[in-house]
Amino acid sequence: MDELIPLQDATLNKMPDMVKVPDYDRSKLSAGILHIGLGNFHRAHQAWYLHKLLEKGLARDWAIVGAGVRSNDAEQRARLLEQDCLTTLIELDPSGKSAEITGSMIEFVPVEDGNAALIDRMACPDIRIVSLTVTEGGYYIDPATGQFASEHPDIVHDAQHPDRPRTAFGAMIAALKRRREQGIGPFTGQCCDNLQGNGAILRRTILSLARLSDPELADWIDAHCSFPNSMVDCIVPATGDKEIELVQSFGIDDAAPVTHENFRQWVIEDDFCAGRPDWDKVGATFSDGVHQYETMKLRILNGGHQLISISGSLLGVDTIADCMEHQDIRGFLHKTMTREVLPNVSPVPGVTPEAYLDLIARRFSNREIIDTTRRVAFDGSSRQPGFIIPSIRDALAKGMAIEGLALMSALWMRYCLGRREDGSAIEPNDPNWQSLRATAEKAEDAPRLWMEQREYYGDLADSRHFANAFELWAGRLKEAGVLESLRSFNR
Repeated sequence: MDELIPLQDATLNKMPDMVKVPDYDRSKLSAGILHIGLGNFHRAHQAWYLHKLLEKGLARDWAIVGAGVRSNDAEQRARLLEQDCLTTLIELDPSGKSAEITGSMIEFVPVEDGNAALIDRMACPDIRIVSLTVTEGGYYIDPATGQFASEHPDIVHDAQHPDRPRTAFGAMIAALKRRREQGIGPFTGQCCDNLQGNGAILRRTILSLARLSDPELADWIDAHCSFPNSMVDCIVPATGDKEIELVQSFGIDDAAPVTHENFRQWVIEDDFCAGRPDWDKVGATFSDGVHQYETMKLRILNGGHQLISISGSLLGVDTIADCMEHQDIRGFLHKTMTREVLPNVSPVPGVTPEAYLDLIARRFSNREIIDTTRRVAFDGSSRQPGFIIPSIRDALAKGMAIEGLALMSALWMRYCLGRREDGSAIEPNDPNWQSLRATAEKAEDAPRLWMEQREYYGDLADSRHFANAFELWAGRLKEAGVLESLRSFNR
């Protein structure tokens, strides 16, 4: 292999011809957005949309400042600063791979205890949007009740020490307090996580936390800041050795490359209190009907991911594409979606639920995407309440079949036992793994105990119809195993 070209501003003109590089002068960009949680998804999605605007000569004062509040964010900061905050995106199209270097990010705030540097940067008047990708379970909202988790140790700390917060939300509140005091004005809080009503959830977290220490500030934030809902969509695998080798095959030395599928979608409420880039000029959609797009995506794509990743993991299937080639797993996905989920999903302009299911089946089957079942199955304690349980509630309300969704819950319980069908161990894969595993072990002989986790199931534990279906499948899984249970359901 020829010597690799280190990814830096000074080497962009040396990149191979097959690699697209920014055609704009990055030295003339200025910041407008600060993004907290700068992982792969943000760089493949929101940062890419801004990069495309920059290529059109637009949004030069909306460049991205990276930020984080966790220890591994400091490691990401070091990697990205070493390469001038550039990222190589590799599109995994079934017809062939391509590489593109994006330059929409220009800074990364120091990651430190107390988040002083983060607060200082968000308090600067050039920052008009603070966006976040901190995972579905990172908003301190009880998934079953929708209530704010005011007794969480992080929240208690931030309420008692608002000038030295631990959380991203505490830092946002501290910055907004300073902006109000200095007459700078508000910024927009933009959640980019896979949550139904994600903007409303971010608003609830911010206001609930602010009211614990400064109710007057909370009222000001409520009156002046905006929190638009949005739907984000792009399959973005984690970066490992294979992805590093792939970017090197293009001749690039990039310590943090990102691979992604050949599909993106971003639907956003047009509610920005301090201005915004014109993302719609590069393919995003501004809409008052975000909820319908969210429901379609979360119930079918994210819910479908749970159906096949949990069952696939238990059967020792490593990737999502391999799951789609497994007749029994694919049959489980199609039958459950067609009978129990799609009837409660409304169409969006130009797309029916049936057409969307066909689309995601093709996307899941993309063999260029090495997306592991382990990655997709991560954090079931957030993803099951977010992506599966709403479909159960809708189906029960209409007296519809819920057998496949009940089987999904039973499979999740079996997954949390921590062992595959072949006896091999499933390593911890959830922030609440210890308690989930303890409950799963008790529920092996008393399945109803699993449903009594009201922090996930809420009052579904009181539904006799769902309880009976769940207990039936839990028993079959224990007696016959995963494969035979799937085949029994698919018949």
